[in-house]
Amino acid sequence: MGWNSWNTFGCDIDEKKIEAQADALVADGMARAGYRYVVVDDCWYAPSRNGDGALTADPTRFPSGMAALARYVHARGLRFGIYSGASTQMCAQFTGAYPGSSGSEGHEIADARTFASWGVDFVKYDWCSSDSDPQRQMRDFTAMRDALRSTGRPIIYSINPNSGLGATLPGMHHDWGSIATMTRATNDVSPYWTTGQGPGGYQGIWDIADATSALAQRTSSGRYVDMDMLEVGVGTALSPAAQRSQMALWAMSAAPLFAGNDLPSASPATTSLLTTRGVLAIDQDSAVSSARAYGATNRTVRTRQLHDGSIAVSMTNLGATAQSMSIALGDLGMDRDATVTDVWTNRPVSGVARGVVSMTVAPQDTALLRITPG
Repeated sequence: MGWNSWNTFGCDIDEKKIEAQADALVADGMARAGYRYVVVDDCWYAPSRNGDGALTADPTRFPSGMAALARYVHARGLRFGIYSGASTQMCAQFTGAYPGSSGSEGHEIADARTFASWGVDFVKYDWCSSDSDPQRQMRDFTAMRDALRSTGRPIIYSINPNSGLGATLPGMHHDWGSIATMTRATNDVSPYWTTGQGPGGYQGIWDIADATSALAQRTSSGRYVDMDMLEVGVGTALSPAAQRSQMALWAMSAAPLFAGNDLPSASPATTSLLTTRGVLAIDQDSAVSSARAYGATNRTVRTRQLHDGSIAVSMTNLGATAQSMSIALGDLGMDRDATVTDVWTNRPVSGVARGVVSMTVAPQDTALLRITPG
């Protein structure tokens, strides 16, 4: 759990903005809730390497350097993350949004040592290439994994094998769990419910939740399907109901939770949603597993077994009007004495009739329940 700079700032980052996010994580209670990683995404680096071939920070926007920024983050009890690319260019360079060629291909050992010397705790590593050769991808992602391990510093390794490849999604078709801690299965998230762009384009909240539902077996402790950053509080295009759905569906999948909003300007409602205790408890449950569909073909109702014998249930409304959605306790192996809690309100659900739990769910919203044996 943490915060990433990309969804709000893109390439428009500097050390003061990052420091402000770290301060806000502590001040608004998000760090206390579990958001501890502060990840600087693309565009932090100088357009070219120095004379020794080493990566350096952009001297104008990060004049103090990344080691100093990591110390600032660590001093607040947080952990520091950074971005790099597996090819010769970072993604912003590959797309022409940022000048130069600073990727880590061929520099894996040197870059890993640089990151470790700066105090980096998390590396986000994009593909950033039109080359979809699976053997090259495996080689290059493994090279950085091994380089990071060789430093002796514990570093979370998060990869996106899809960037730059259009509709070809190696993250969807190959299980990278033996290589990375976190692996993206889709292309980038955007603050919409659904985009209609197909797998090669930007993805809406439901697009990602639906696409990754088939990958539940890949999730276990230390091996996570990364559903991309949270769009909660980012812009105004995503309805409050859809933002709740993203939190619920990501939690049901045991997905990493990385806020992407501007924390110092976050509304109380945004911060409250991001720190909803019951949702975070499901996401971080020690029985690390991902939700399964309720029935063979039901895409909108999902269940997840939790460590204490409870079962988390999500019901998502894809329709344009409010719907009554239900689940039978018997189908979950629960008797009628089970306690049903509405996770959003932390209150018991009343009116469980004949062992069936029914909820009225607004469009694009998700009811989230925790059902505990009696």
